[in-house]
Amino acid sequence: MSAQPADEGFGQGGPAGSRSLLALAGRRFLRNGLGMTGAVIVLILILLAVLGPSLAPYNPLTQNYHLITKPPMPGHPLGTDDLGRDELSRMLYGARLSFGVSVLSVGLAAIVGMPIGMLSGYYRGWVDDIFVMRITDALLAFPGLILALAIAAFLGASFTHETIAIGIGFVPGFIRLARGQVLSEREREYVASAQSVGSGTRRILLRHILPNTMTPMLIQATLAMSGALLADAGLSYLGLGVPPPTPSWGTMINTGMGYLMQAPWLVYWPGLAITVAVLGWNLLGDGIRDALDVRLRQ
Repeated sequence: MSAQPADEGFGQGGPAGSRSLLALAGRRFLRNGLGMTGAVIVLILILLAVLGPSLAPYNPLTQNYHLITKPPMPGHPLGTDDLGRDELSRMLYGARLSFGVSVLSVGLAAIVGMPIGMLSGYYRGWVDDIFVMRITDALLAFPGLILALAIAAFLGASFTHETIAIGIGFVPGFIRLARGQVLSEREREYVASAQSVGSGTRRILLRHILPNTMTPMLIQATLAMSGALLADAGLSYLGLGVPPPTPSWGTMINTGMGYLMQAPWLVYWPGLAITVAVLGWNLLGDGIRDALDVRLRQ
């Protein structure tokens, strides 16, 4: 049983204490105007991505050579591209792909990075010092997008390879964060109490330490979504994402750059979508951080 006071973490103080702290965090988040703005933006974009095939007025791959690079007009509110394909339909399908890559890549990074970081921080020793942290430091020496670019170039262009490349780029950040959190939590009294009653390592990590490290992990994952969206757009723009003709916001910007003077909407719409999506995830992450920050609780 945990011996730590209830106000030191969301995983301590019993179920009632955890629920009260989560309720307090929820009320703080609802009072955060920027955080709520981010939540609304993200929710709308997710709904558009999920419902995209139902909302799209046309097949995003259907070409019409009589409507090449037409500006916004009735029937095609966002215009058409260089092959006469409807921009709105391609934007909606591209949202599904971009959000899918982002969610899966961040999820992959968390699933791989968190256990490694937790075990490394709990056991310490030469394995932690020599292998885990030195490899992590080496990976962190590369900017995430550059690392993802190198991996995607090696694996080839596809949805799966792009997801793996972006996910690997975020793994070192989750490893370092999880390790730092466990190094702090393992010295707490509730861990010593659990050890004194014979709890095994697995139970201590999963039942006691993990709940008290989920707050920074959740914030990290939320903020990483914006980075994953940018990485997806960058890889797609460079031809290392999902190959054409599958619609992707980055690919659409790449195509539109060749028609920037005569058909600027080919760049404006996907660029605006990426900007709004990244802004939404950043505002949401900041709002969650402020709501869960123990130093700001009243």
